[in-house]
Amino acid sequence: MTRLFLLRISILLLWFTSPAWAQLPTRLPNFPQGGNRTGGQPTTTGGPGATAGGAILDDSTKLIYGPKTTRFFLESDVLNNRKALITIDTTLEGIHQTNYVNRYNNLYTDLGNLGTALRSVFYQTPAIGSQTGLSAYGLYGYQTQNIRYFDTRSPYTNMYLVLGGRGQNIVNFDFTQNVSERWNLGFNLQRMTSDVQFGGTTSSSSGTQRLAENWNFVIHSNYRSKNDKYTLLAHYNNLNHRSLDQGGVVEPGSSTATVANPNLELKPVLSTANSREIRNDLHLYHQYVLDTAFQLYNIVDFRAQSYRFTDTDISTGLTLADSLNPARKPFYPRYYFDSLETRQTTLFRLFENQIGIKGQFSARGSAFNYRAWLRNRYYGLENRFNIGRLVPDSSYKSSRLETFVGGWLGYYFPDSLTRVTAEVEYLLGRDFRLQGRLESRLLTAGYESVFASPTLLQNRYTSNIYQWDHEGRLATRFDLRGTQHAYGQLNLKLGKLILSPGMDYYLLTNYIYFDTAAVPQQLSSAFSILQTSLGWQFRAGKFTMAGQGYYTLVSNDDVLRIPTFLANARFEYNFLLFKKLYVLAGIQFHYKSAYYADQYMPLTQQYHLQNETKLGDYLMAEPYANLRINRVRLFLKLAHANQGLLDQTYYSAPYFRTINRSFSFGVHWLLFD
Repeated sequence: MTRLFLLRISILLLWFTSPAWAQLPTRLPNFPQGGNRTGGQPTTTGGPGATAGGAILDDSTKLIYGPKTTRFFLESDVLNNRKALITIDTTLEGIHQTNYVNRYNNLYTDLGNLGTALRSVFYQTPAIGSQTGLSAYGLYGYQTQNIRYFDTRSPYTNMYLVLGGRGQNIVNFDFTQNVSERWNLGFNLQRMTSDVQFGGTTSSSSGTQRLAENWNFVIHSNYRSKNDKYTLLAHYNNLNHRSLDQGGVVEPGSSTATVANPNLELKPVLSTANSREIRNDLHLYHQYVLDTAFQLYNIVDFRAQSYRFTDTDISTGLTLADSLNPARKPFYPRYYFDSLETRQTTLFRLFENQIGIKGQFSARGSAFNYRAWLRNRYYGLENRFNIGRLVPDSSYKSSRLETFVGGWLGYYFPDSLTRVTAEVEYLLGRDFRLQGRLESRLLTAGYESVFASPTLLQNRYTSNIYQWDHEGRLATRFDLRGTQHAYGQLNLKLGKLILSPGMDYYLLTNYIYFDTAAVPQQLSSAFSILQTSLGWQFRAGKFTMAGQGYYTLVSNDDVLRIPTFLANARFEYNFLLFKKLYVLAGIQFHYKSAYYADQYMPLTQQYHLQNETKLGDYLMAEPYANLRINRVRLFLKLAHANQGLLDQTYYSAPYFRTINRSFSFGVHWLLFD
């Protein structure tokens, strides 16, 4: 057992230290699959036996270890007294979705390449309490709510390798095992890289210029006492993400951004800008059960986040002139102190402690759960720029202690498929959140009301390029952002066809947005968003057709831009080759209608309004084949297969082209020994 583990580690070290590692990758965090914000359900497909993972055989050829002996749970399962051990997924569906945009069903968008800044296509309800507002790279790390805690009968190893086309590479290595019957210890390692595609430089020493690099490491552990009275969950999470910030590319102007010129030598707007974000999180959850109806729990977080942006030559960003596109504005609107360079550092520290009571009452198959808590958060923020250059006082600090009180109720019906939950949380003297949700086999519906503070970045920011203060001066003080959200979705099964029609309605007040100059503004009047959606899945024998579509209307598109229509679809066929090779072959499509998508400003890590160029009205096609033999799953994928076929160029964000047609290959290997 020890020799096998050391062998895997040796192979991994060879990957990381070999010269070829510059072209390699790492593991993706757990992403939601299928459905939408109203609660769409994930689907599973695969050839016959797709759920049968590999296993170890003893001397009598009996199956000993495999997916069913390696199970995991989430912290939320323990917190809500609904702990259920989940077996490892060995299906073929979705293993080709290596790109983060694809993993989120194209409900997020980036700057056209792996590891670039992400944003949600649709409106997202904000969290209450003080938030940094720096979240463009957060999804590239493991999320606290998705950390898996294991209970294994044998050592478990999960190895994932993607050799993506045009320098997009990912490597993940996970290992866990039970130290004792009640104590498990493991770690997750992720490495991700991508290369510059447009406007980059090459050299004989470094080869193709690196666009983004990502390291993410998690060590996790869980323990329970002999009588199950005490439970401990803990993990340490480190994210290190670096990106080259090009600001887009300069190319022939076109108000609709649809003309392709493959022979054009594109030039980056920014040639000396880069950013780096580092996150550290030490998370602890533990509970003690005095009685099923009365339990004590405690959640502690120590978090640190730093974001650094540097541009050692801001002249090109200040004087951008595109003779073929005269409507295009300079990237930087101005400078306040230093005309040569800008250096910006934001440091955020947080200590959060939640103590609470919870319990469960059961009768005749139904269950009633409750939870009440007190949560304290203390944060410190420091923002500094161009230290030591022309600026006598170029930093500011702020800190605050926040106290929350909250409660949660859940009722689970005897059929185990229907439940009703309600939650309320109040930040004393300020923010408020109320949520209610009904889930059943036929219907998912809910309502939420949120009044949230502006982010720390929206409130106050000082740099060489931008300066604002909406916190200290009452005349320009930002008010609480209000969100009223009602939603519902039906889950209908009509023979072999499953339909999931849904509707979301938002009423927004005091909405804060970043205008065309990338400066935050608050809208005093209210406006609404109406979104209808339809998910579908049809199975007939070995053939599967599935997808989802969204139709969205915004009553004020001067401040919030969302494509009117967005759709995903996939067509798959599974079959067996040579009696051992399971194959799931298919093609997937994605479409967005034309709209003025937001532009990215790396200095503040914010997407902002722009009125210069429209994006969308483009259909992207990607054929793929997922394969499994024993415990090994593989995939082949041709991304952006229809590039140039309709004389169009696809843009993920204004002035950022999506990566050209590329071929990807991946291996996913599960070991249970």
